[in-house]
Formats: sequence, C-alpha cells, structure tokens
Amino acid sequence: MRSRAEWEPLKDVMMHRPSIEIEYAMLAPKPFLFERVFSFREAIREHESLEKILKDNGVNVLLLENELIKKADLSNEFRKKLEEKVLSLVNFYGTKEEVQKAKEELILNIEKIDSKTLVDYLILEPSINLKNDLQNNSEYPTVYSNIPLANLYFMRDQQAVADNGLIVGNMKRQQRSKEPEITEFTFRHVLNYHNPFKVTGSGYFEGGDFMPAGEFALIGIGNRTNMDGALQAMSSGKLEFDEVGVVENQIYDFMGNDYMVNMHLDTYFNLPADGIAVTSKILAKKSKLHLYGRVSKGEYEFSQAMTLEEYLKAKGFNIIDLNPAEQLSYASNFLTVRDSRIIAVNTPTVLRRLINEKIFDPKTLQIVQEEFRKAGEEGIFPHRKELIDFGIEVIEAKLSELTGGYGGAHCMTATLNRG
Repeated sequence: MRSRAEWEPLKDVMMHRPSIEIEYAMLAPKPFLFERVFSFREAIREHESLEKILKDNGVNVLLLENELIKKADLSNEFRKKLEEKVLSLVNFYGTKEEVQKAKEELILNIEKIDSKTLVDYLILEPSINLKNDLQNNSEYPTVYSNIPLANLYFMRDQQAVADNGLIVGNMKRQQRSKEPEITEFTFRHVLNYHNPFKVTGSGYFEGGDFMPAGEFALIGIGNRTNMDGALQAMSSGKLEFDEVGVVENQIYDFMGNDYMVNMHLDTYFNLPADGIAVTSKILAKKSKLHLYGRVSKGEYEFSQAMTLEEYLKAKGFNIIDLNPAEQLSYASNFLTVRDSRIIAVNTPTVLRRLINEKIFDPKTLQIVQEEFRKAGEEGIFPHRKELIDFGIEVIEAKLSELTGGYGGAHCMTATLNRG
C-alpha cells in the first residue's frame, strides 16, 4: 500500500456500501454525526454510481463487505477468525443461567450462520436482553444495537495510506471508535497486510486529515485528529516525506462552534493536480501550520510556523479559492483519480438542498445565499472557469443524498494504492 501524492493515478480503493446501519441514523441524524435526513434507497444508487465512475476510470474497487464475505466463504481459517470476532461483540443480558445458555447456543450454532449475516453483526454489534414472560412461562427478547456504525461508508477516515504504508487511525468520537477495528481486521486477514502502524492512547488520527503531496504531506488537527496523533503518525516510519505540515483546522468567524463543517482537512482543502490547491482562502489564512522536517526514518523536527496559505505559496502552488457557500456544500471533498482529473460533488444541487431544508443557522444562511446569488450556478465549483483554465477535467457525481452524512467522494473512498 502506497500513496505519495494525491494527484498520482488512483489504482485501488476500498468502499463500503451503506446498509441497514444508516437507517438507524435517519431516526436521529445529529447524534449519529449526520447533517440531515436523506433517502436510503437513493443513497444506495448514488454509491453504486460512484463505484461505476471509479471503475470506468480504471480504479480497482474493493467493497468491504464483499471482501469479508468472499474470504470467509473460501477460507475456513478466516471464517473461524470472523466467528470469534462476532462472539466477542454480541452480548446477552438476563439471569446468569439464561445468559450462559444463550451464549452456549450461539457458540454451538454460529458455524451455521452465513457469512453475510456475521459481517452485519460486526457493523450492528447487537445485544439481546432475555426477559421472562411469566404468564406464558417463556422468554422473549429485546434487541439492541450498541452503536450501529452508520458512518462506516466514509471509508477515508479509519486509516491513511502514506508513501511507506498504512497507518490505522484512532477515532475520537465514540460513534466511530469501533470502525478502525473492522478495517484493520480486513487489512490484516483479508488483504494480508500485516505491518500497519496503529495510533493509540491519547493520540487521535483520522484519514480525512491526511493529504500527501509528493515531497511534503499535510496533517490537519482540531476536532478529530490531535497533535499527539499527528506526531505518532510522523514517528510511525510510514511517512518518508521531506516535510510534514501540521495544520490547525479553522472555522469561519460567523459560524460559532459548528466544527462538523471543518472536522477534517479535506472538508476545506484538496489537491486536484500537481501544483494546484483548492481551498477556502479565508480558512487557509487563519490555519496555522507547524512545519516539521525529516531528519531520519520515523523522525521529524519542528522548524517553523506559518499559515497554510503562506506554505502553499512558498511551495509554488496555485490556489483556487472556495467561497463559504461552496466549502459548506462539500466542494473540496472531491476525489482526484489522476493528475488534473477529479470526481466532484454536484455542489450546486447540494447547496440548493441545504438552503431549502434550512440546514444553516440564520447568519450563515444569509452569507451562503448571497454567495450563491453572486456566483450563480455556473459560477459554483465544480463549474468554475478556473478549473478549465488550469486544465482540470471534472466528472460530476450525483451525491446529494450521501453528502447528508457530512462528506463527499473523497470521504467515501479509502485509498489503498496510487502511482
């Protein structure tokens, strides 16, 4: 696994087709870290379409669930590992005797459960409370799901692939903390990648905060990834970039404390081509960058501080500036499939939906509507003239449902190999 620059040809990605777990999120979007309610049926169609676009562009797409099921059906050894993992997750509640009996029955019967169902259990983490029906002298179950992993389809965040291999993240929010366990399990036992580095302890690291750029890489810190996690990644031996810039993710002054809109670096920054950055200049000017230089394998030393904008200019990058309306509707969350070709979110459609559904607070709404009015639909990313001027080819993907979970094509794909 290797990814040295975001604009190198994308060869292999992993995705996860959303399933029943996101249906739970529709009942209470905010606690599940979603922005809004959306159609599950349409979201599946969008996800299938995104997969097709990737394949049409020569990208090998692995679907997480399919890979787990296929390996379990072909390998008895792996099937046993999957069964053991499920047994460690499923909980029973009730009297001591009832719980013991239920556990023993599950152990006895688990080999009869099909592989797809076992994978569903990984994602739903079910618990069964055995209650007594005294009138009928029997038991009846109440079924719970600990925290259904509704955000798992955002496959970028559980890990990052750098120029020397895989870094498994440590996710800060409880709703997502179990996700890296599933992806690491898959990388080790299905893809046979046996030496990832894992961020642990008080360090938090998520893949949406990692951006490789050839001679240098950027790591965003803030609401999700922290400095401890960034430093662990730098000392992992998986980064061989000459420099690493640790960027303090910022938010607009008018938005208060809504840190979901800049939870990761890729929510306001991306690289469509060598020497070109797409970002909000407002945020890039506010974002302090701590620059570290590589002194040996797995060792970086702090050299100086500047802003993200200053660093990009020093590196000779041209900047395509996103206005707040574009940034808040996932314009920067495109996926670069090769130098100067990107898969972009249908930003104008998403923006109209966010406005119509009154997602923004009144002050933000006023600013967003004014920006949309000034630019017009043809002046909104990815329809911007600057993209044509810089020779960037855009493939526009319909993602107005899936973006309801707070992310676009970049968030939905785990890069495994570039180059």
